[in-house]
Amino acid sequence: MKQQDKIIVILGPTASGKSDAAIKLARKFDGEIISADSRQIYRGMDIGTGKVTKAEQKLAKHWMLDIVSPKTSFSAGQFKKKADKIISDILKRGKVPIVCGGTGFWIKAIVDNVEFPEVKPDWKLREKLSKKSSGELFKQLEKLDAKRAKSIDPKNKVRLIRAIEIAKSLGKVPEIKSEPKYNALQIGIDIPKEKLHKHIEVRLEKRFGLGMIEEVRKLHDQGVSWKRLESFGLEYKWIALHLQKKISKEEMREKLLQEIKNYAKRQMTWFQKDERIFWLKNYKQIEKEARKFLK
Repeated sequence: MKQQDKIIVILGPTASGKSDAAIKLARKFDGEIISADSRQIYRGMDIGTGKVTKAEQKLAKHWMLDIVSPKTSFSAGQFKKKADKIISDILKRGKVPIVCGGTGFWIKAIVDNVEFPEVKPDWKLREKLSKKSSGELFKQLEKLDAKRAKSIDPKNKVRLIRAIEIAKSLGKVPEIKSEPKYNALQIGIDIPKEKLHKHIEVRLEKRFGLGMIEEVRKLHDQGVSWKRLESFGLEYKWIALHLQKKISKEEMREKLLQEIKNYAKRQMTWFQKDERIFWLKNYKQIEKEARKFLK
């Protein structure tokens, strides 16, 4: 792949309108969309992840949706390997690759061409670690690799477990090596905090109305354990706890709403570290910037 190959990235916090913007861009510039969402890759996790509908998928070709069972794990390294192949194919066909999502590390993996350490999953270790809280996992990582602990999201259990797994195997988590191979235009959706929170509230009520609780119940009935559902966080965690009768419906809704707002804040903290991102307020600005970039 040559350095001059161009890709567009549409990113931002949850409920900011990324998918709508990406679809409009794809239709305008003959593009195809690669989802960079760490939960939308799982089959059956539709309402809770805000996955684009079948009708929306007909408006623009989408990749990296519904590709694995929620019973299995899927890493950033696996995502990058598949996404690179898809991007290569899109470029060969003369179309524009548009990466869209809110999982910051997955986006970084593509934009910066991150090289991941080749450490195979240790399923026994993962099973043992999954029983610990994020706080306990963070303390364990600090003892193993204090440097990596400083740069990791201390509340992300999946990433903490993987870091511990790598540190135990290699002695420490290697420095991330990267050499970008794409000319990437990164556009962030700039939305005021108050407006974003309102979007989150409205969207959450809509998801409950669409049957989000039943979606989680169905996943469990299909063999996805409560523990696994809880590991996905946000909607799946709090609804799973409610369905196990560990918390009331009212507490579930209250905790979930606050957790989604906290998650959006963490997403913005990650994205704001990257000075290459253009923060734009509306689609008209996004289209203008994309047109200028593609020329």
